[in-house]
Amino acid sequence: MALIDLKDIHKSYPLDGFDLEILKGISLKIDKGEFVAIMGPSGSGKSTLMNILGCLDSPTSGTYMLEGSPVQNLSPDQLAEIRNKKIGFVFQGFNLLSRTTALENVELPMVYSNVPAQTRHERAQKALSAVGLKERMYHLPNQLSGGQQQRVAIARAIVNEAPIIFADEPTGNLDTKMSVEIMQLFLELNEKMGRTIILVTHEEDIARYAKRIIKIVDGEISSDKRNNK
Repeated sequence: MALIDLKDIHKSYPLDGFDLEILKGISLKIDKGEFVAIMGPSGSGKSTLMNILGCLDSPTSGTYMLEGSPVQNLSPDQLAEIRNKKIGFVFQGFNLLSRTTALENVELPMVYSNVPAQTRHERAQKALSAVGLKERMYHLPNQLSGGQQQRVAIARAIVNEAPIIFADEPTGNLDTKMSVEIMQLFLELNEKMGRTIILVTHEEDIARYAKRIIKIVDGEISSDKRNNK
């Protein structure tokens, strides 16, 4: 059974009296433990696809099965529970709270899960150590480099032990050296910790870190290939 199974996914938005179709019949399967890059130019539909995969949005039509269960008709509360327990998100903009320490930023998802304070603290420390920030956990975001801030965001994504990590242009605000460090970290999360990584990018050199590259053009899959490194 595939971890993710999409069948004939369409997504449209109303615009000036007609429906603007963004996704045009996407069908794909992603297995547990894969590292997948979704590529495409601006406006291709790749971010819309990621939002549906990450239960941030619902398709207009089609079927989305996650671990064998349909998710497209779930309530907002049920989708929120899936996002909290099964999915971690890493975005281009880091999305850290500026006046809280790295440790407190990483603890935040567990607050919503009602995890006891001591357990939150211990798990956040462990996650920050896993991303190489053991010595920086009490620093504020403005005391960290861009690469370090993205590591905090990754620690926050993995702290609830979510099996799936979605990364939307995670190196978009980083220089080349920091980008390499972050992509190496995603490789470790995939290969050593078994996390399923789904990466959205428009950069070929970043996509090459993935083991499978799916290209989206005009809302349709134009290619789906294994990356033989």
